[in-house]
Amino acid sequence: MVQSHLQFRDRFDAGRQLATKLVALTLEQPVVYALPRGGVPIALEISRALQAPLDLLLVRKIGAPGTPEVALGAVVEGSGAETVINEEVRMATGADDTYLERARQRELVELERRRALYLGSRARLKPAGRTAIVVDDGLATGATAKAALIAIKNQGAAKVVLAVPVAPEATLAEMRPYADIIVCLHPVRAFPGVGAFYSDFHQLTDEETIGLLRQGWVRGGTTGSAHSRRSILVPPLGLVGDLSVPLDPRGIILFAHGSGSSRLSPRNAAVADRLNDKGFATLLLDLLTADEAKDRRNVFDIPLLAERLLEAAIWIQAEPDIADLPLGLFGASTGAGAAMLAAAELQGRVAAVVSRGGRPDLAGPRLAEIEAPTLLIVGGDDREVLTLNQKALHALACEKLLKIVPGATHLFEEPGALEAVTDLASAWFEHYLLKPNQPPTSATPQSISQTSAVAVLRTAAEPLPSLEDANFAAVFDRFAQARVILLGEASHGTSEFYLARAAITRRLIERHGFTIVAVEADWPDAAAIDRYVRQSPHRPMHSTPFARFPTWMWRNKDVDVFISFLRNHNAKKLQGEKVGFYGLDLYNMTASIAAVLAYLDRVDPEAAQIARERYACLSPWSREPAAYGRASLTEGYALCERPVTRILIDLLQKELQYAKNDGAEFFDAMQNARLVADAERYYRAMYYGARESWNHRDQHMFNALQNILAWTGPKAKAVVWAHNSHIGDARFTEMGMERGELNIGQLCRQAYGRDAALIGFGTHSGTVAAASEWDGPMEIKAIRPSRPGSYEDLFHKVGADRFLVDFRAKEHDNLRRVIAAPRLERYIGVIYRPETERWSHYSYASLSDQYDAFVWFDQSCAVIPLPTEVAAGEDETYPFGL
Repeated sequence: MVQSHLQFRDRFDAGRQLATKLVALTLEQPVVYALPRGGVPIALEISRALQAPLDLLLVRKIGAPGTPEVALGAVVEGSGAETVINEEVRMATGADDTYLERARQRELVELERRRALYLGSRARLKPAGRTAIVVDDGLATGATAKAALIAIKNQGAAKVVLAVPVAPEATLAEMRPYADIIVCLHPVRAFPGVGAFYSDFHQLTDEETIGLLRQGWVRGGTTGSAHSRRSILVPPLGLVGDLSVPLDPRGIILFAHGSGSSRLSPRNAAVADRLNDKGFATLLLDLLTADEAKDRRNVFDIPLLAERLLEAAIWIQAEPDIADLPLGLFGASTGAGAAMLAAAELQGRVAAVVSRGGRPDLAGPRLAEIEAPTLLIVGGDDREVLTLNQKALHALACEKLLKIVPGATHLFEEPGALEAVTDLASAWFEHYLLKPNQPPTSATPQSISQTSAVAVLRTAAEPLPSLEDANFAAVFDRFAQARVILLGEASHGTSEFYLARAAITRRLIERHGFTIVAVEADWPDAAAIDRYVRQSPHRPMHSTPFARFPTWMWRNKDVDVFISFLRNHNAKKLQGEKVGFYGLDLYNMTASIAAVLAYLDRVDPEAAQIARERYACLSPWSREPAAYGRASLTEGYALCERPVTRILIDLLQKELQYAKNDGAEFFDAMQNARLVADAERYYRAMYYGARESWNHRDQHMFNALQNILAWTGPKAKAVVWAHNSHIGDARFTEMGMERGELNIGQLCRQAYGRDAALIGFGTHSGTVAAASEWDGPMEIKAIRPSRPGSYEDLFHKVGADRFLVDFRAKEHDNLRRVIAAPRLERYIGVIYRPETERWSHYSYASLSDQYDAFVWFDQSCAVIPLPTEVAAGEDETYPFGL
């Protein structure tokens, strides 16, 4: 097993460690060549440290005939198109010259495509007469690296260096004839795979690769400097500072060092460098004059240091290129106390504050006056300072967060510790430092006053009767012509949202022929309810339905009442007229596997045995499926994709044979098999990034809905219950415009047009059932009053308890224009952290484009959960065991 001290946090961390070794070699005229894509972030860090130019070395493996995963050789792009062949593999596989030439030409075409994609018309760096450093994120067989080394040597490099974080000792021995110097941080004998040495080893996208290359080219000075850097003097004492301003800066960060360090503090400089890369201007300033610095007592004179920060803030406001930028303060050690005092003085002028290993407690009672969102970062082993920060956190009344870097001491000198600080600070400032009236989306900023918007909204708002009134649901008859109606929720734990959706759905079923209720729940758990409401034969499950976190989301009093309605309604209907209850989500992979095997045991025991052998691939991760994604990276990509997909294909091929026995059972088995296949992809995607996993999940939910509609019949109509983040069209939200995420609401609109109705729900304040951490206990939490300037604040100012806003209504053109202006919208999931609400739960959106209608409850209450323990015997008659 790979020990934790041998692991890298990510490729950037590995690059920084490699760079330290390479700097010590004092190489002459270095030029850095990255093997894409994994080698690019590592090469970028090396390029920065050596101040050396960065380029790509494009290499493609030539696979052996019949076994393409085995490297027969490799080809390197360039005028000579160097080709390296493994003669031993060639002899073993019988690859002839014809095969080799065809494979070579095929890979050359792909190399040219990648060269154009990554480099465009950019001139290549020539290694002749220079020290060429070839970089990758790790070696396994070393076939591509060997080809790269030979090619770069043949192009005239004076010296060739191979730099990799990790590789097998045997592979490194094979590389020695081709490299003058080999730098490998971790040569190992037992080699589990490159990914095993990284906490984050996600596959880089082309977009990420291109972006990193451009950073390297800009910093290398080959396309002109991206940052304006200058020394400045802050009056009245002429305090010396270093100002760095990138092109089109998004904000400025004023640094407050402490404990006697100066603007040249390497730790603050490292943080400032990363913030510059993120588009922020930075000002590193000596807070004391040379004479003042001689007196050690001045280091702890917090009012004096804070006064100097105020002087710097005044100076910033007088500089034309940075005067209008949102201001952030970054304090370290005693400088953090000064930053807190300055934030209390400057109030609204400061947009955000970050403290690194600081003493915010030194600001004393003035901590309570700070309005700016404040992040405190402390090392886990810096126990005394951690205690002081915990007390300071309690004293702060603003949005606040304490983040602990595990294993770090006061100066964050441990490997990866300072990088963790940098990432946390960058994320905080990125979130809170926004230019005035500039939401972080490509949408048009607000152009209408709050007062005017409230007046327009008040005119369009249609008051709703109480939820107990039968006329409440009648208002929604206008949407009944749609084939799919999606009903949202602003949280997973608000009773009014469940009661409203239940009332609307009940009317759609009773008056308008809807026969499908599809919810944001796992298929096998929802199937237990479906069997109950249809009075179908009971099928025991290996685990209690809806007993996984968050249990209260479906196991609550409001859902219980609605399910009773469905059962009573279906009792009066013929089999083909009954309403079904379906789950669209994909998390309960273990239960779905059990359901597929149970079905095959009944209809085809021989096929069941084969399926067991194939699903056995997933068995080691049955208790923690998320770990499967990690294993797929370290032990071989997509470990179980082929066997679980094969089961799905087998079911499809035997559809006629199986379905003639019981179509409903076959359909259930098919959906469970689809869930397993999609969940396998989902858990893999988790390690490639949030966007990929989110998109996999919502695509699965949409496909499940499509399958239900197709199986139920061409006239079937469905009601979907899911969170606003799923049912509101993602194209008009920050998640879609900034992060490239899609959702089921967007996909339904694209598929059904006006036959899909997207209805969101919101609230101003009240209580909610939520946890503080994933898998944490459910708590009843107070919802903070909505944030000024948000959509929720706008709806609250209408002054009505409940109302509907119909964005489709022709008479409301002015309303659509007003509501389309991007504002913050609140999203509370199963986790709610009021103390960091702006960062954790608000996101920009264009509401009238996101939804077709919006339902408002000014005050709301938490759902009442039901017990998760199942009474003996009763689970056979009711899925909640009550």
